[in-house]
Amino acid sequence: MNEMIKVGMADLNVCAAPDAITTLGLGSCVGIVLYDPVTKIAGLVHVMLPDSTKILNNENKAKFADTGIDELIRRMMGIGAKRSALIAKIAGGAQMFAFSNNSDMMRIGERNVEATKQKLKELGIMIRAEDTGANYGRTIEFYPENGELHIKSVGKDRKII
Repeated sequence: MNEMIKVGMADLNVCAAPDAITTLGLGSCVGIVLYDPVTKIAGLVHVMLPDSTKILNNENKAKFADTGIDELIRRMMGIGAKRSALIAKIAGGAQMFAFSNNSDMMRIGERNVEATKQKLKELGIMIRAEDTGANYGRTIEFYPENGELHIKSVGKDRKII
């Protein structure tokens, strides 16, 4: 591995092997990794909200599942990824707090996962693996060289999917 590229909250970036890519602190947010296993080009978007059409201040495409995935694909193709080869791995979407009323507004993690899966289905991109839900945060690292997504959580064993 040469460089570990960092992606912030409501942010996205791309890389190619031997570089790797990471994002920290996925709570209700979802980390979406798209990967071209032939070119070994990967992209990661850290989405905070499911749907840009429901928010007035929505110019940050990476903040939303619907626009973030499209922008990630555009950037990946810009450095040589093949659209038809893309596969996905996703993590996050936790329910970080317990609320007495389980209103739709409080189910942000679940809604982020649902929106991510719907968008990927519309685009015909298969989700190869996922680690979503539950009630704990995650930090993820993706290695395009071998296609491994490493998931770290406090008090849990490291997972590789």
